Amino acid sequence: MSDKTSRRDFLKQSGLLGVAGISAHMFPKWMPRLAFAPSQSQVRGDVLVAIFLRGGIDGLSAVVPFGDGANYYDARPTLAVREPGSGAGAAIDLDGYFGFHPVLSPLADIYRSGQLAVVHAAGLTDSTRSHFDAMQFMEYGTPGSKTTGTGWIGRHLESTADRNDSPFRAVGMGAMVPSSLRGSVTPLSLRSIADFHLRGREGELIRAQQALQQLYHQSAPTDGLDAQAGMVFQTVDLLQQINGQGYQPANGADYPQDDEGFGLALRQVAQLIKADVGLEVACIDLGGWDTHENQGTQGGFFQHQRGLGAFYTDLQDRMGGVSVVTMSEFGRRVAENASYGTDHGHGNFMLLMGGGAQGGKVYANWPTLAPSALNDGDLAITTDYRDVLAEVLTRRLHNPAIDRVFPGLNHTPQNIVLPR
Repeated sequence: MSDKTSRRDFLKQSGLLGVAGISAHMFPKWMPRLAFAPSQSQVRGDVLVAIFLRGGIDGLSAVVPFGDGANYYDARPTLAVREPGSGAGAAIDLDGYFGFHPVLSPLADIYRSGQLAVVHAAGLTDSTRSHFDAMQFMEYGTPGSKTTGTGWIGRHLESTADRNDSPFRAVGMGAMVPSSLRGSVTPLSLRSIADFHLRGREGELIRAQQALQQLYHQSAPTDGLDAQAGMVFQTVDLLQQINGQGYQPANGADYPQDDEGFGLALRQVAQLIKADVGLEVACIDLGGWDTHENQGTQGGFFQHQRGLGAFYTDLQDRMGGVSVVTMSEFGRRVAENASYGTDHGHGNFMLLMGGGAQGGKVYANWPTLAPSALNDGDLAITTDYRDVLAEVLTRRLHNPAIDRVFPGLNHTPQNIVLPR
């Protein structure tokens, strides 16, 4: 057995191989992922926080088109959110036509401050209503194609690979490794900043560090494994420094302690941003939106979204350098079903927060919910979600390589964000 093979086996057994970016299979799938970049540059754009609402959030309940009148209310006799001013549980007026669901009041405050924009009738241009296909198409950034093999964020990282050599360049937090991060930059598992000590076993971490120092040439790496082992030490040291400082959210921010872990994920991302460790991209998943039955109008399934308000409050003085974008694979049908829920639909909404967002406005080439305007019973899509993301990439992340990130897209600027 070669020395190189024995070193690789040691990393596998100790659970540290994924830290070096070689493999992440030994880590639980719900842990965050990190990605690595090879070199350093002075170019710096916003930190992108991409939030994927998996399961198909009901955009017609989140951002209520109350101005559509009977087209909306007749289709949803039990699920429709009441018009603004009609008492408890009514929508929060945004512009006289659209309103937020009442539990999204923290977002309404940010909207009024001008740092949150809404895009409606947006989404994936492919007509699929399959969760798996729609998520794959959306994360690959190539609607209709399953053969791309890399994600749009992965291609963004590849096309700007000379900018940053931090082990924290990109972080993915969620129930799975996001397909959007697939590419030459390999993701890594990390449960949380506080727990990254070989799952809480401090003695095991010290033992592994000592063994690694004997097996690897840290001061003068002689091969790829030596260099990657050096990345292990860099990552562990940085995590220990960040955690050792402790963390208290600023400005009274109160992150929710929800079962999905959304509040914890946002809190961790805020901590990494404040630690200035070179974070460029953070991906967060939030599931639970497949509301076929008993969807209700009280908004229990929107409660985790309070985390966005806490994130904004916590990072208030830094939000000018952070771009938050939310998206979902598709929306829900306009008409409620017999089970008092909504089935898979088409058009949906996106949110953009911070990072130069020209907020306080709902951007919508609104097709209306009139029966003749629907797409097979669904809200029609008039804004390609890639056009929104492409504008964030070019104007806020300083990446003009849209043809590489979104191949085949004939980009139409939306003028939703200002150049950085």
